[in-house]
Amino acid sequence: MIKNTIQFFFLMLMLSACNSRSKTNDATLRDFTFAPVKGIRYEEVKRRFSDNLSFNKQGFMQKPSWIIEVAAEDTMMAWSPQKQIMQKFYLQYDHGNVYNFAEEFFKVKHISKDSLVFQRIQVDGKVIADDIRSDVNMTFYTQNYIKNKLKTTAEILQRPSKADTLFIKRRSDEVNRSATAAFAATEPVQFIPKSKIVTVKKFSTVDKLQKRTSAYDYIFPQYRIEIDRAYKDFAYECLAVVDYTGTMRILSVNGVLPDAAEGKKRMMQGVADIYIRNLFNVIPGTTLGIPHNSEITVMIVGRAIKKP
Repeated sequence: MIKNTIQFFFLMLMLSACNSRSKTNDATLRDFTFAPVKGIRYEEVKRRFSDNLSFNKQGFMQKPSWIIEVAAEDTMMAWSPQKQIMQKFYLQYDHGNVYNFAEEFFKVKHISKDSLVFQRIQVDGKVIADDIRSDVNMTFYTQNYIKNKLKTTAEILQRPSKADTLFIKRRSDEVNRSATAAFAATEPVQFIPKSKIVTVKKFSTVDKLQKRTSAYDYIFPQYRIEIDRAYKDFAYECLAVVDYTGTMRILSVNGVLPDAAEGKKRMMQGVADIYIRNLFNVIPGTTLGIPHNSEITVMIVGRAIKKP
């Protein structure tokens, strides 16, 4: 009887210790609550990489756009531009200060009644990706703080910084010195027809299922150009650089055998020099109003004049 009592006593001590460690660990991992900021609406005012710039070397731009409000400890509301309403999302606690809502993972870095800072992170198979996809910091201010303390608007705060402009100027100078170097233009290349015998279409590659956002449309711009009355029938997909003057340089022709690659490249460069240069006004891609070399994928289709 005494033995059983002693065993029971030690068992209770162990359970108590385990519970104590569990509570301590949980407090250490989850060291805040959303309760103090419940019902406060925040607008995102900047979204930056860890170097405090909105752009990376490839031309990808972070655009602040979120409007959020904590509705409950497990519910986050976010503005839906499509539905024009504040939409509710389940705010799922993951681990540490990491949460998930609206199909995105965030690490909470700062929380106050005036501002929030979230680190947007990429999670692959329950592992946080240690690359540029997790190198994104989102800063939010309350609407009251923006209006009454800063005496400005969210739209003004969201504008690229002077550092962003200097960075883009430097990058543009770098790539514009080369015939093949480029970075993505936030305002992609435009082909404006000067003749009725040519047409152009720019494709959208946005795909929610593939998690392709609107950024793909300027990072990987795709076009189809059709030319009637060409010297012969042809159809080739080309990778090209359009430089800061609007001149197209063919880098490669997709889907051809290696032995024919160089010949097809010269052929399509001739098409670009003769047809595209003369039948289109080609406006180069720009970022922050600065023209620079940018890379495009273009399907060029030629149709020969049909003999009677």
